[in-house]
Amino acid sequence: MDFFEELESRIPKGKVRTRFAPSPTGYMHVGNLRTALYTWLIARRAGGTFILRIEDTDQGRLVEGAVDVIYKTLAECGLDHDEGPDVGGPVGPYVQSERRELFGRYADLLCRKGGAYRCFCKKPETEEDAPIQKHVCACRELRYDEAKARADAGEPFVIRQKMPREGSTTFRDASFGEITVENQELEDQILLKSDGLPTYNFANVVDDHLMGITHVVRGSEYLSSAPKYNLLYESFGWDVPVYVHCAPVMRDAQHKMSKRNGDPSYEDLVAQGYLTEAIVNYVALLGWSPKGEQSEREFYTLRELSEVFDIAGISKSPAVFDPEKLRWMNAEYMKKLDPAVFFQKAELWLRKAIANPAVDLRAVAALVQPRCEILSDIPGRVDFFDSLPAYGTELYVHKKSKTTEENALVSLEAELPVLEALGEWTNEGLYAALTALAEQLGVKNSVVLWPLRVAVSGKESTPGGATELCALLGKDETLRRVRAGIALLRR
Repeated sequence: MDFFEELESRIPKGKVRTRFAPSPTGYMHVGNLRTALYTWLIARRAGGTFILRIEDTDQGRLVEGAVDVIYKTLAECGLDHDEGPDVGGPVGPYVQSERRELFGRYADLLCRKGGAYRCFCKKPETEEDAPIQKHVCACRELRYDEAKARADAGEPFVIRQKMPREGSTTFRDASFGEITVENQELEDQILLKSDGLPTYNFANVVDDHLMGITHVVRGSEYLSSAPKYNLLYESFGWDVPVYVHCAPVMRDAQHKMSKRNGDPSYEDLVAQGYLTEAIVNYVALLGWSPKGEQSEREFYTLRELSEVFDIAGISKSPAVFDPEKLRWMNAEYMKKLDPAVFFQKAELWLRKAIANPAVDLRAVAALVQPRCEILSDIPGRVDFFDSLPAYGTELYVHKKSKTTEENALVSLEAELPVLEALGEWTNEGLYAALTALAEQLGVKNSVVLWPLRVAVSGKESTPGGATELCALLGKDETLRRVRAGIALLRR
């Protein structure tokens, strides 16, 4: 069994096999995550195999630690891979730079088959020297043995794909349908560079074939490259996989999302306090929608997505990343969390704002949970527990309850002795005493409770009502803040 026969014999047959093949360039942007998710879902829906392959042949773009980011992101999102650099598999290695030898051999094989040729043209020294039109040279006509001899003698070369000069190439995409390109428009692209490393297009085709990939998910920016891929498959005599091109994720109607423009990566979103489950759910709907009875549904667990995801639901139109929609979805996810789980996720953010050990953080978390959209909202909403911020008397004005600075002062002055005399310092005890006071004064409960909430928080909006905040602050601190509020209003 020769080199090629041995590799071909390792290719698994009979199952759907998909791959996520990122370049380790530092972070996982939203488009990358969506590609990984759709690729994983196609495999899981079909009971197939999901493969992780690291494409690191572009050495100039590599970022230290980026592979760890990829592993971490996939693991956090629940996108487990069946084969990959860290778990092995029958068609490894799964790191492209470790497959360098086989790319050279397959490029040579393609030259022998007539689908490629060695090009000895001198590389342009400057941009001005570069040909204006597509690459055309006499090297196309060199016999295989003649070109091989020149290469073996040490003459520098690249290997180019020999594109047909006539006719057209048609390929079918699962999202965009049939697309036909005139062959005369296709340039003899470089497959193997002078340093022996493959170009992206060539390495993808060889690796996808040798790994038995049946479905290729990628961005629609690669649609124009698809005919070149097909011609490579045909030249080798290999089966062509199913292409699934996805329209881009946009920041707005005109601009694609970009890290350079400050658009968030997956890690950025997590750092801002978004839940991974909400991110995955939202990203799944960026360019895909369920059909039939599920068409109006928006909330899915990863397992539910794996049961309903269908390639037919992928849209040809670009999807716009809407931060407000993601915030809303994240808020819904947080509301549904078990309180203990929410506290576990919120504790770090609570401790950023509340250093006072006397404040019950679990009780604060219970107030915050139904009232915040992302975890990073928490510090700004609870920082008053540690110290009362400076505020103006205008906060005491509340048109809906008809509270003014004047009657707010009256309310606080009436509340102070009630609070000083109160023995049961609980939310229930406080509420009962203060609503009784409102009845005695002949005013709505809000006329008593609104000024108290402002006095103890110094904020217009708080997580929880006045009596809940007082119960958490404790009697001494509450009384101190009420007296400070009275002093402010008396000025």
